[in-house]
Amino acid sequence: MGDTYLNLVNSGVTAKIAKQLGLPQPAPLRRYRPGAPLLGGPALVVGTGADADGVAALLSRTWDVEVHRHATPELRYAAVVLVLTQVSHPDELSAPVLAAAGVLRSLSRGGRVVTLSREATADDAPAVAAARQGVDGLLRSLAKELRGGSTGNGIVMAGDVAADAPSVVGALRFFLSTRSAFVDGQLLTVSSGAGTLPETWERPLEGRVAVVTGAARGIGESIADTLARDGATVVAVDMPSAGEQLTRVANRVRGTALQLDVTADDAGTRILEHALARHGRLDIVVHNAGITRDKLLANMSPDKWDSVLAVNIAAQLRINEALLTSGDFTDAPRIVSLASTSGIAGNRGQTNYAASKGGVIGMVRATAPLLEAFGGTANAVAPGFIETEMTARIPAVTRQVARRLNSLQQGGQPVDVAEAVAFLASPAAGGVVGRVLRVCGQNMVGQ
Repeated sequence: MGDTYLNLVNSGVTAKIAKQLGLPQPAPLRRYRPGAPLLGGPALVVGTGADADGVAALLSRTWDVEVHRHATPELRYAAVVLVLTQVSHPDELSAPVLAAAGVLRSLSRGGRVVTLSREATADDAPAVAAARQGVDGLLRSLAKELRGGSTGNGIVMAGDVAADAPSVVGALRFFLSTRSAFVDGQLLTVSSGAGTLPETWERPLEGRVAVVTGAARGIGESIADTLARDGATVVAVDMPSAGEQLTRVANRVRGTALQLDVTADDAGTRILEHALARHGRLDIVVHNAGITRDKLLANMSPDKWDSVLAVNIAAQLRINEALLTSGDFTDAPRIVSLASTSGIAGNRGQTNYAASKGGVIGMVRATAPLLEAFGGTANAVAPGFIETEMTARIPAVTRQVARRLNSLQQGGQPVDVAEAVAFLASPAAGGVVGRVLRVCGQNMVGQ
């Protein structure tokens, strides 16, 4: 779906008029292209100690990035990485943060700012907890100040997780890359050192078999495309009524199609049987299928409430139970569910939808420990305003307002959600457990 306003304010005379009038000027986002370099310019790594040295070495030696440890004012940096893992008092934030601040005005369009920090806990000394939690507020605020399509995100290491743990490295690469174009103002916690780095970052899902529900169109179709691009064999699942389009998607990604109502009692068994019979295994399940039936709660009918809960959360619970008790979903399995910012912050007229998506967040949090024994994970992706057929039906004025209510001042694309799903499904995300990654351009609601 096109954003005419975004195109207008980035062209010729219209752009000058928009600037003079003080209108929002969202920048076109750079999205992932296979074979493109990780960064389009040098990176500044700020911080002291072994973690900062390790990050600098990773960027320069492994990922072929030009790395600077001290700012050069005349340079335009493509990324700034703030390594704050050693701070133990709020006073210690000053030097590294202000050093990074000196280059923000010259950050390249589509630049990246990433923080690495440690999780604040109740067991920490008050000063340590204050410093660590301070990074949260710092990063979220900084992300709202960036312009030109630049983003700010953070990686939070729990417990004794090392800075070179697979999921820290994987998250760092994801946040620095154009795969995270619409992820902004988010802090992702790495809970453990689990996971493995892929042999190739271009095809990290090689040899894995993935099921995607609701795959016939929209976000689900983009997820199927992206997982296949990353090497996975895809089983595309959707309603029989979407059979023709579902077949086209499956053929395009060289996978197989399964026509199925996910609310059926035997949906989980049928998914597993299809994957095993056609592909010999099942490694990844992406719960994307979902519906909306919006009404104010005062006007909500039982069928509108029940149908949304049945598709959006009850079906996922039933399918997961079948997989977890089968004995055939045990090779570092991944469950990635689609939640929503509505399930975090609520949305007028969507009590049923918000309840279902809040339920998804609770479900992955409780399901994740059940998979850890097999090296598996369960996580959720929470999209904000994404340009789809559904959002295209929103009244024009409301749609324009919704697009601008995030730090990037535009709607996301289905591929933005798909990229986040692909990351969480990858071997490198094995230490990200029971988390929610928002893909919302730092929506001005919730956290």
